[in-house]
Amino acid sequence: MKTYAVLAALSLIAATALAEPPAAPQTAAADQAAVSVSPEILRAVAKAAGEGVKPEDIRPTPVPGVFELRRDADILYVSQDGKYVFTGDLYRVAGRQNLTEVRRSELRRELISAVPESRMVVFSPPNPKYTVTVFTDVDCPYCRTLHSQIDEYNRLGVKVRYLFFPRSGPNTESWFKAEQVWCSSDRKAALTEAKLGKPLDAKICPNNPVQQDYDLGKQVGLEGTPGIVLANGTMIGGYVPPEKLIEELKQQAP
Repeated sequence: MKTYAVLAALSLIAATALAEPPAAPQTAAADQAAVSVSPEILRAVAKAAGEGVKPEDIRPTPVPGVFELRRDADILYVSQDGKYVFTGDLYRVAGRQNLTEVRRSELRRELISAVPESRMVVFSPPNPKYTVTVFTDVDCPYCRTLHSQIDEYNRLGVKVRYLFFPRSGPNTESWFKAEQVWCSSDRKAALTEAKLGKPLDAKICPNNPVQQDYDLGKQVGLEGTPGIVLANGTMIGGYVPPEKLIEELKQQAP
């Protein structure tokens, strides 16, 4: 009976934490800063974790003997002897903070910050208050709904930076449309036309970034479009109306 009570309490803690937005990343950083292990231990854990795992993929967690194993923006956990690997979210009970999601946000932010805006299609007001990066599919209905309100997002101070994520994958109609948008002389106008269902005349050019964007979407854990990534790395799946997005942006740490 005691076991069931403990499990019920843990479930309640997790459910409550999931219902609340993640706390500021600084708290998780403080937890991480309190943990220190030698480079030798990291190398040993990486070796024990298996072929292809590098020491830089490993870092300690606040839980003794448990290490984080990074795969792009995905997080696994591994025991120090490398015999056990498990998935799931790690919570700090004090403050009910999801440390795993905070870490995912950090990794998403790192991955996206490596992409220059010159490789994006950007719709921005003169002096933006907020910046979001949106993975979009030209033919996705909810992506089209979001883009139909682009002027309103901009009016509210939101810079929208588009990356391409054709959900149908390479060598499909949506993929070719994304390439045509990029290869157009006016990419912003072409994206708007494409989202209205109008045909584009642009020829597909070499070295366009659609494949890179698509790969990046997979790396950050994108599951659908539109995928909205905030400046702090928090990801919101699906369409969010302008006013609601502003509320979300105000609550999130930069």
